[in-house]
Amino acid sequence: MILEQRYVGASVYGLRMPIIQQGDDIAEIISDTLMQAGSTTYQPIELHNKDILGITESFLARSQGNYITLDDIADDVTDKFPTGDVAVAFPILSRNRFAKVLEGIAKGVNGKVYVCLSYPSDEVGNALMDEEDIYRLNLNPYADVLTKKEFREKVGTYLHPITKTDYLELYQSISEKIEIVLLNNPKDILKLTNQIIVASIHTRHRHKKMLIDSGANVITLEEICNTPSESHGWSEFGLLGSNYADSNRLKLFPRDAESFCNHLQKLILSKTGKTIEVMIYGDGGFKCPKTKIWEFADPVVSPGFTSGLKGMPNEVKIKAVADNNKGDLKAAVKEAIEEKKKGDDSYALGTTPRQITDLVGSLCDLTTGSGDKGTPVVLIKGYFDDYLKGIPSE
Repeated sequence: MILEQRYVGASVYGLRMPIIQQGDDIAEIISDTLMQAGSTTYQPIELHNKDILGITESFLARSQGNYITLDDIADDVTDKFPTGDVAVAFPILSRNRFAKVLEGIAKGVNGKVYVCLSYPSDEVGNALMDEEDIYRLNLNPYADVLTKKEFREKVGTYLHPITKTDYLELYQSISEKIEIVLLNNPKDILKLTNQIIVASIHTRHRHKKMLIDSGANVITLEEICNTPSESHGWSEFGLLGSNYADSNRLKLFPRDAESFCNHLQKLILSKTGKTIEVMIYGDGGFKCPKTKIWEFADPVVSPGFTSGLKGMPNEVKIKAVADNNKGDLKAAVKEAIEEKKKGDDSYALGTTPRQITDLVGSLCDLTTGSGDKGTPVVLIKGYFDDYLKGIPSE
């Protein structure tokens, strides 16, 4: 077998899918679309082993009918906090991600709802104020607790740079029960109430532990609507990863994502003879350099994936090899890659260490977008190929 020089590395394709509804067998739809994409006259796609197929989480969740109503949220909150005031700690600033969640929570609380917002921004970078005002006003964000009125007197009205929304006003308007408080030390919440719903996403475990250690009665958004139900949707992640569906419903993060990926992998193998890796992806883990906002409001980049996507890349950093060799550079790179394949990690000088699913999921999210491209499924070819990989031919 001769290995011809290959000039194209990893390639990414957004696959157009039919508009699907609850109950549709999307495993069959996706596998059939792959077959059709291989026989089309425009950009036919040939599948190979180790290609990667990414499916956006909303595609799976919609087929599962994974929806809840505001009353479903309210009922669960009432079960967990039957009486008294409840604090909601450190939610993100979002109309489609959190406003409806807060409305459901408020419906289920029988006392006040203290919405405790971090400042100058939430955990993913959505600003409540100009960061320079921290210094101009001589504020100590880890000591100073501000009411909404005090915040207005010091800072005034601040509109989100992208959505042009005043989130203090938006959240306050949801219910007469709501009182806005700005703080950053979780222990300060105990001066308001000891019943707390931790609404942070990526720091939820740390916040929950700190508050429990301080004697609070604490749950996270992950613990609301997170158990199987015959009357409404549910997810292992609870309300984390939920999104606005309509005025009375939210779509949850999909459930049983890993089982779906394994099923789809077997189905594609049966139809094509190729073993490809499959993952479900949500928000990618990337940050906008202009607004400083993380595009990462989901609890994980990928809630489910096949086994070949576990771990982190172990790659040779070609530019490091080139910088440290004066002779035949191609030969030096070839030697480094071959040594790596033997298990020698002395050349494993890869880029910033990240999980494969985080890297690939971010690539998928950037490819799909959230608009009208109609490509909720992404095929990535050649991702695992190294510099020496050629084209097999007879």
